[in-house]
Amino acid sequence: MKRLLVTGASGFMGSRVADFYRGKYEVCAPGHGELDITDEVGVIARFRDWRPDYVVHCAAISDIGQCDREPERSRRINVEGAVNIAKAAGLVGAKCLLCSSDQVYAGSAVRGPHREAEAVRPGNLYGREKLAAEERCMEANPDSVSLRLSWMYDARTLNPGEHSDFLRTLLAKLRTSETLRYPANDMRGITDVNQVAEKLEAAFDLEGGVYNFGAPGTKSMFDMVHSLFERLGWGTERLARDGEAYAESPRDLTMSQEKLNGSGIFFTNTEERLLRILEEN
Repeated sequence: MKRLLVTGASGFMGSRVADFYRGKYEVCAPGHGELDITDEVGVIARFRDWRPDYVVHCAAISDIGQCDREPERSRRINVEGAVNIAKAAGLVGAKCLLCSSDQVYAGSAVRGPHREAEAVRPGNLYGREKLAAEERCMEANPDSVSLRLSWMYDARTLNPGEHSDFLRTLLAKLRTSETLRYPANDMRGITDVNQVAEKLEAAFDLEGGVYNFGAPGTKSMFDMVHSLFERLGWGTERLARDGEAYAESPRDLTMSQEKLNGSGIFFTNTEERLLRILEEN
């Protein structure tokens, strides 16, 4: 049985990846006490002990505010840690998938859907760290693959104390009379984390490089939710259009899927996937 190493397996994405592949692969999901990703020598030693065939690097500080508050710590984890993982994977011949983010496109003057080859200047520290990690990981291990992930959601809560997300927040609010307010100047795709986990196996065969990796979607958050409500036959009077958020600088994090589709990997459109899940729930 092939060995799969998942970092950050106590987190939102990592826990789902480890759970999805148990039984199909010999999954190694070390905690921080077993693998300190900021310790280059320790990481290389662990990789030589474990000898994984595949690595999915999910460990990160993904809270944008926390990155701003703790820039040195976030850089050690988000940049140096990722480089250590990519380097160690290369030394033992393991295919390495690194979790990057659509935040590399934040603040771009270019309208989406964004392509991987376009020049980017991320408007927040987290995006800049992810971009730096992409570049340095490619230098350390040219066969490594950086996946630019979108905002993700799940209908289930897998870990105690897990933060909410778009879908679970929506489902909770539907049980109340609360007005549902969504921004009209925030364009992005959002992705079912379970579909991300499922598609990772195909990503093991990708050539080294950067790939947009998530559900396509070009509507604003308000327009997407409004369309969902209409298609489900739900009253839209509870929906409120937030025209103030991002009004001065509309946010467009939509991502082109052309490169990924050319490699035979396809994600369900944001609205279509959410429609299916909401019908089931």
